[in-house]
Amino acid sequence: MKRIVIAPDSFKESLDAPAVAAAIAEGIKRVFPEVETVTVPMADGGEGLTTTLVAATGGREITTTVTGPLGQPVRAAWGILGDGTTAVVEMAQASGLPLVPREKRNPLFTTTYGTGELIRQALDAGCRRLIVGIGGSATNDGGAGMAQALGAKLLDAKGQDIGPGAAGLEELDRIDIQGLDPRVKEAEILVACDVDNPLCGPRGAPAVYGPQKGATPEMVPRLDAALARLAGIIERDLGKDVRELPGAGAAGGLGAGLVAFLDANLRRGIELVIEAVDLDGILARGADLVITGEGEINRQTAYGKVPAGVARVAGKYGIPVVALVGSIGEGASTVYDHGIKGFMSIVPRPVPLAYCLENAASLLADAAERLVRLLTVMNK
Repeated sequence: MKRIVIAPDSFKESLDAPAVAAAIAEGIKRVFPEVETVTVPMADGGEGLTTTLVAATGGREITTTVTGPLGQPVRAAWGILGDGTTAVVEMAQASGLPLVPREKRNPLFTTTYGTGELIRQALDAGCRRLIVGIGGSATNDGGAGMAQALGAKLLDAKGQDIGPGAAGLEELDRIDIQGLDPRVKEAEILVACDVDNPLCGPRGAPAVYGPQKGATPEMVPRLDAALARLAGIIERDLGKDVRELPGAGAAGGLGAGLVAFLDANLRRGIELVIEAVDLDGILARGADLVITGEGEINRQTAYGKVPAGVARVAGKYGIPVVALVGSIGEGASTVYDHGIKGFMSIVPRPVPLAYCLENAASLLADAAERLVRLLTVMNK
């Protein structure tokens, strides 16, 4: 082997994508010190998008204080990519589920206000092309908080600003965007979204994602009705029908809010990242192998996740793709139909999850070494 491209996603709660790629490269070098390893950290729009794109493009991260999902101050990072004009905003940084203690998770009250503050800071910095990643949310407010942070008025029947979260949406009577930041109209806003759920209904944000954000079974219909109310008022006051839009239900309806208030364009997150890091150009120069990876490979991997996206590009050039993963979930074998030739768990024996999270780098390096040693045997 002469050239191996390493293009993994992050391993949640453990390593970001650059660290995953570096660990895999270390394992390869133990066997093939002379091989050129090209690391291309990837993401699909969820956690790690900022770090991944900043690292890939030679940009810079900016850390600031914004409003967290419970209204408290939180530290959040956003990035300016290497071109100096494109910003990357990761809603999980400001409005993400890990920012809410498990015992306080309640999507009736969590807000995307801090995400709007990050967008405003990107506009303040002169960025007029924004990539907004919307995975990993703690919210179900349809982007109402985000819109309020950017100057939109969401008012109750008395003409007062509604409160935060889905509970606030229950009081929504009308929307006024006259005060919306005018720079929004000058900007191209691309939303990195890895799901196609509509806003409401059986496949909508509350039914599918509400429970993981702390919603009880009794709460889900209330959350759904709140988003349906928002959709109806958006259609009446803004002239936009977002209820059934694919991806509208992403991040508790933030997908719908970004389209309705900011004229954003929903895109597959992996496709945006592939373009930003120029994975096509890297693989066009040739490679003997591509190694990708993610925390768990399962049936969902084939639908917009990093390994499948990487395999699609590599397939154009006839380059084989294998994946190193933390765990192997239900339906993982479906990835064989999407260009991934094989996958291997990095876990060598039954061990506690905490051990795996703490030692992910060494486990990845060891697994990469085992993988390339096996490939050496096969190539003889």
